Amino acid sequence: MENIENPGVDNGTLNVKQPSMFQFYFDKMIKDMRFVGMFAIIYGAFTCLSIIGAVIGVPVIFIGLRIREAADHFSIFKLSNDAAALRMGFELQGKYFRILKILIIIQIVLIVVAIIFVIAFFSFFMSGLMQSSMS
Repeated sequence: MENIENPGVDNGTLNVKQPSMFQFYFDKMIKDMRFVGMFAIIYGAFTCLSIIGAVIGVPVIFIGLRIREAADHFSIFKLSNDAAALRMGFELQGKYFRILKILIIIQIVLIVVAIIFVIAFFSFFMSGLMQSSMS
């Protein structure tokens, strides 16, 4: 007979199953993916406030949406054990990493170009300064 005072307790023993470490880390991963996705969407929106920043901001918003969608599919898999949801979660997570990789490469190229521009500007400025001081 079921214990009415303490549901889930049967003759002094609990029927509650403790989550495994995998379940704990899986839940934590889903929460972290949602946070990173929301942060990416907000960061992309702020970046889009400038015209030049929109070039980077729009893809950042898209990767934020992809990682949040992946987190939603992982949540569906956790609740229903649906293999299609797991596969879709991995596909969306793969798209997130692919777009992020492209953005990182673009940022590295832009930083190198900016450094070359600064070096060229200062070398031109210094050579002009030295020529004017010799006159």
